[in-house]
Amino acid sequence: MKISDKTFDILKNFSTINPSIIVKSGNKIRTVSEQKNILAQAIVEEQFPYDFAIYELNQFLGLASIFDNANADFLFSEKDITISEGDNASTYTYTDPSMVTAPPDQNLELPSVEVDFRLAYSDLKRVIDGANQLNLPEIIIMGSDGKVELVANDSKNPTSNTFRFDLNLPTNDTYQFVFKVEALKMIQDDYEVKISKRGVSHFKGSYSQYWIATEAGSNYHE
Repeated sequence: MKISDKTFDILKNFSTINPSIIVKSGNKIRTVSEQKNILAQAIVEEQFPYDFAIYELNQFLGLASIFDNANADFLFSEKDITISEGDNASTYTYTDPSMVTAPPDQNLELPSVEVDFRLAYSDLKRVIDGANQLNLPEIIIMGSDGKVELVANDSKNPTSNTFRFDLNLPTNDTYQFVFKVEALKMIQDDYEVKISKRGVSHFKGSYSQYWIATEAGSNYHE
């Protein structure tokens, strides 16, 4: 069985949410953060034949990177994965699923939707880059004065530097939804964003989706 570069990119991204993972048979990969404030799901090209759990996902990804992915084969059994390339091979043993924080079987339903818009990945990346350059911990989705902005900020520091990006979207409402920068480091894709004033958001891309809790300081006013 081959594993595509795209699937490896998904696994690398999911490893930033939880360093461990449980994969169910089929073509759907899900993970949840240990704090259970981020849930993610992606549909992949492969059909995994077994349920399996990996405790150190980055270790497995590092092992797989040693092989030439174009020529490597991945043989899944009930207890382990064998990676082979010509005469070279390595066997990686699964962990006990009880050792991993497992995502729920069902997706989350937002209790309400107050904010709904399309977010280009290029716009999100630009604000994340701004936050990183200024060492800012948060990105705020902010509606005020009739417009919607992404604002990189430190809400705990009133004299903080900021980086603002106008999404060129109109709004009649006033709100700010606060996210940790690391929570928005998603797979490169454009997203349909829905946010509930009750503390949860949904970012849906073409093959991946994320449910992310908003942080303290978030508020919404019609």
